[in-house]
Amino acid sequence: MFARARIIVKGKVQGVFYRAFTQRSALRLGLKGWVRNLPNGDVEVLCEGEKESIEELIKELWEGPPLSKVKDVTISWEDYKSEFRDFTIKHQ
Repeated sequence: MFARARIIVKGKVQGVFYRAFTQRSALRLGLKGWVRNLPNGDVEVLCEGEKESIEELIKELWEGPPLSKVKDVTISWEDYKSEFRDFTIKHQ
């Protein structure tokens, strides 16, 4: 079943290669979408693909790269739209 999720990750997640980690994980899991830093220090992820793959990504987002310290992960499930071709890092 295809799904779409908007994920907000809080904690020490900027300046620790968190976006690159997220992109590598998402591509390995066959997900499409993007990841970006937010002005408040959080990281936002919007991804689409198999629901099981998104759930696996969420588990990996809780771990993060070695220098990160994740405090919270919030998931909002949305309707699948099939609007992405790949998984990218958005730069402000």
